[in-house]
Amino acid sequence: MHPTLPLLAATDFPPLKRMGLDTLQVNLGYKCNQSCLHCHVNAGPNRTEMMDGPTAALVLDVLRARQVTTLDLTGGAPELSPHFRSLVQGARALGVRVIDRCNLTILSEPGQEDLAAFLAAQGVEVVASLPCYSVGNVDRQRGEGVFDRSIAGLRALNALGYGRAGSGLVLNLVYNPQGASLPPPQGPLEADYKRELAAHFGIVFNQLFALTNMPIQRFGSTLVSKGTFASYLQLLKGAFQAHNLDTVMCRSLVSVDHLGELYDCDFNQMLGLPARIGGRTRAHLRDLLVHDTAGSVIRVADHCYGCTAGQGSSCGGALEPADQNAAQTV
Repeated sequence: MHPTLPLLAATDFPPLKRMGLDTLQVNLGYKCNQSCLHCHVNAGPNRTEMMDGPTAALVLDVLRARQVTTLDLTGGAPELSPHFRSLVQGARALGVRVIDRCNLTILSEPGQEDLAAFLAAQGVEVVASLPCYSVGNVDRQRGEGVFDRSIAGLRALNALGYGRAGSGLVLNLVYNPQGASLPPPQGPLEADYKRELAAHFGIVFNQLFALTNMPIQRFGSTLVSKGTFASYLQLLKGAFQAHNLDTVMCRSLVSVDHLGELYDCDFNQMLGLPARIGGRTRAHLRDLLVHDTAGSVIRVADHCYGCTAGQGSSCGGALEPADQNAAQTV
């Protein structure tokens, strides 16, 4: 694995400061039942890092103390955490919106047969990875057989009401480019997804989130190996849109790793760039019980251009309509 932080650290990215905290994005561990090429976490079946019980309990304490409105659970496969379900139940009892970043194949893993029903019963929003609506592209990026299992997972969610009008159960899908390119415009791509998935599989969903691949961890290392890291970074910089700075997710979100340490975003977590909150150079969940995040400086590096390029990219999809750079590749 090629390190990418040395290639990103020297940056001219504009300075950013935090606003109020509304989302706690918690990485429950890097263990996953898949190993995807585009994965910025480098997650996989052999990863052992997982959040312990006291840290999970502290998450609920912070939600309560800071009146955080959204708990965004991620991984790896967050559902593999032994504390996933208790966290969901605890957060929902507080009236907190809960998002599960689900890879869909986890729904058919042994021991997870009741997972979809649990998510529906708790009213959890599902954000599901599906990098394409064709079997060849998905299996090439995520592994053989993943597409068919993903379709089965989507059908199981639809059967419970997910993605259907009036159900109150939100199902959003996530698209990532196959390689070193910016995502196409999100709106037309969402229309394509809805048409193709409905026509061929009878699947419905609410929204599509088009996300830019970040030049870090597994994907960044692949770019280095292919000799295209610099050209991809130049693509991101060339498509910079200053107005996207107002809505980047790091301004209202804090990322938490499995140890409870804080980062300005999930990408900074993977690069080992801790958040500086409450005057600390390495902040922890405990610090959020006594320190506000508003006004703190966000740590930036060249990968931040990925969130501000073209239509913009966040955990909630595009920030703005895409411009002419969105179709470029390297």
